[in-house]
Amino acid sequence: MKSYSIHEINDVLKGRISGNTLQNITAAEQLEIASDSEISFIGNKKYEKLWATSKACAAVVNEDIAIEPGENRAFIKVKNADLAMSQILELFAPPLPQFTIAIHPSAIVDETASIGAGTKIGAGSYIGPNVKIGENSTIYPNVTILDESTIGKNTVIWSGTVIRERCHIGHACIIHPNATIGADGFGFRPCPEKGLVKIPQIGNVIIGNNVEIGANSCIDRGKFSSTVLGDGCKIDNLVQIGHNSKLGRFCIMAGNSGLAGSVTLGNGVIIGGSASIKDHTAIGDGAVIGAGSGVTCDIPAGKTMLGYPAVEARDALKQWAILKRLVNDSKK
Repeated sequence: MKSYSIHEINDVLKGRISGNTLQNITAAEQLEIASDSEISFIGNKKYEKLWATSKACAAVVNEDIAIEPGENRAFIKVKNADLAMSQILELFAPPLPQFTIAIHPSAIVDETASIGAGTKIGAGSYIGPNVKIGENSTIYPNVTILDESTIGKNTVIWSGTVIRERCHIGHACIIHPNATIGADGFGFRPCPEKGLVKIPQIGNVIIGNNVEIGANSCIDRGKFSSTVLGDGCKIDNLVQIGHNSKLGRFCIMAGNSGLAGSVTLGNGVIIGGSASIKDHTAIGDGAVIGAGSGVTCDIPAGKTMLGYPAVEARDALKQWAILKRLVNDSKK
C-alpha cells in the first residue's frame, strides 16, 4: 500500500502546511467518508463546515480558508485546491491493466499495418489494412481500428472502441470504452419513389492532440470532408457530435450534450450537460452554453446562454423570475 507523510505530499504540491499530522497518509477520499489515514480537500468555502465532523487527517485547501486544522491534523494551503488534488490522486492511482505480451496472439493485425515501437495491443483487437499506430500507444482488448486510420504516439484506446476507416487521431489522446469514431453521419432525404434515401457519408474524422473522448460517445464522419476536434478538447460520456462539425481548441462538452451536423465551435467553448446545438450554427470563442439549453442560432464569442431557445443568461434569469412571479400571483 502506498503511503506518504504530509511533508512528502507537500513536496509535490509546493504549498504551505498549516498544522501538522504524524499520521501516514494512505489514500485520498471525500470529506464525509475519509478515515483518519486519508487526505481530502476543500475547494470551496461552503464545505468548510464539513471539516469538523470529517475524520480526515489532512486536507488540501485554498489559501483563503477561514478555519484551523485542529489537533494532529494539517492543511496544505494552495492557490487552487482542485488542481492540487489532481496531483494527489495521481500519487495514489492504482496501476492500469497490465500487458504480459506486447501484441496478444488473438489480436488480428493486418500485415500492411504499421505499429510503432512500444505500442501494446490487447486480446481480440482488430487492426486493419494500412493502419498506422505511433510509438508507445496502448490498444486495450476488443478494439477495432479499420483501414487506413492513423493513431498518434502515447494514445490510449480502451476496450470496445470502434475507429472506422480513414479516421485520424493525434498524440496523447484517451478514447474511453465503447466510443465510436467515424460512424456515418445522419444523412437522409425524402424520395417519392423510395421513401428516405441514404446520403453517402464519404468524409472522415480528424482528432487533434491531447483530446479525451468519453465512454459511449459518437463522433460522426463528415459527409464530404472531415469532422474535426481541435487540440485539447475534452468530451464527456454519451456525447453526440454530428457530421462535419468543427471544434476549436480546448472545447468541453458535458454528458448527453449534442451537436447536429455542421456546427462550428470556437476555441474554449463550454457546452453543458444535455445541451443541444442546432445544425449549421456557430458558437464563438469562450462562449458557455448552460446545461439543458437549446441553441438555435449563432452565438457571439464570450456569451453565456441559458434556456430553450437559449438566450443570454441574465435575460433568461429575468424571464424565469417574471414567470415565477406571474404564477405565484395567479395563485392568490
